[in-house]
Amino acid sequence: MKLRITLAVAHRVLTQLRRDPRTVAMLLALPCLLISLLWWIYNDADPQLFDRIGPALLAIFPVIVMFLVTSVTTLRERSTGTLERLLAMPMGKLDFLVGYALAFGLVAAVQSVLAVAVSVGLLGLDVAGPLWLLTVVAVVDAVLGSALGLFVSAFARTEFQAVQFMPAIVIPQLLLCGLLVPRELLPDFLHAVSDVLPLSYAVDAMQHLTTSATTAEVWKDVAVVAGFAVAGLALGAATLRRRTP
Repeated sequence: MKLRITLAVAHRVLTQLRRDPRTVAMLLALPCLLISLLWWIYNDADPQLFDRIGPALLAIFPVIVMFLVTSVTTLRERSTGTLERLLAMPMGKLDFLVGYALAFGLVAAVQSVLAVAVSVGLLGLDVAGPLWLLTVVAVVDAVLGSALGLFVSAFARTEFQAVQFMPAIVIPQLLLCGLLVPRELLPDFLHAVSDVLPLSYAVDAMQHLTTSATTAEVWKDVAVVAGFAVAGLALGAATLRRRTP
């Protein structure tokens, strides 16, 4: 992998995003709007419930949004022949994937800062740990979503098929990550399954930050999520095809 080529790929992706204001608006505004909607729903019925699920939402929404956008965008590059032309140049698959991850990671940083600012500043989410670490966790979660999207795009032939991977990849993690039921209350088998799902550690990191000022457990969870993201990029590089058959 060459740094110059990787940065060139990241610059190209950011340039494309700048020319697509609707996608940029979805990436930056959608998590904030969804979190605000759920706060509005629970505000009158049970305000304390938002303090319980708010941290999980900060972990979940970046993963979902980045997964969808990355998987569809990467598939479009392959189906239009752009990826084949790029890989004909002195650029490896890892240069392409890491460049995409860097570009979407930068977008994820902005997205996460906005989501944290809205949740804590406007909606009153209580946070015991440092806010900067809350933002770091949100960024790592968004990078995880990008890595998963890059990985599954190799197995889809159409953009519709890429979207169809979401129920298979994201929804099971959403059900078992602790959002609906605390993970310690899950049946033993489901708890064991949740222990090998990256979104569980993303939610745990957010919940630790909002309930305790101790950051040791947070860094452990962040390391696990980052490990899954790196593994996703490596698997994506191994399975990425130049074109769609």
